Amino acid sequence: MSWIKTIPATALAGEGVACAEAGGHRIALYDVDGAYYATADICTHGRAFLSDGYLDGHLIECPLHQGLFDVRTGAPVGAPCTVAVRSFPVKLEDGMLYVEVGGGDVGGGGGA
Repeated sequence: MSWIKTIPATALAGEGVACAEAGGHRIALYDVDGAYYATADICTHGRAFLSDGYLDGHLIECPLHQGLFDVRTGAPVGAPCTVAVRSFPVKLEDGMLYVEVGGGDVGGGGGA
């Protein structure tokens, strides 16, 4: 496993969420009060992009059916979502966000 450079942390200004490619996968990156998190960008319920959703604190709302996930863990916390999205470790270095994708499917489960 290795760290993959994604986007500048400043790209999260405003909405607090943005998408990036990491290791060939689409990842959603989040800024929650200066703490950075990453999950797979695809909702496990409706196949929508979470990076197009609304971030409220540590919860991301899927733009398709308004299900909620905790960006810290990927856990589903609001119906109709019941399957976790995979989460990834994130680090900030020289103003850039790095994600450790590792092996396996980016579709669900996992934790940071």
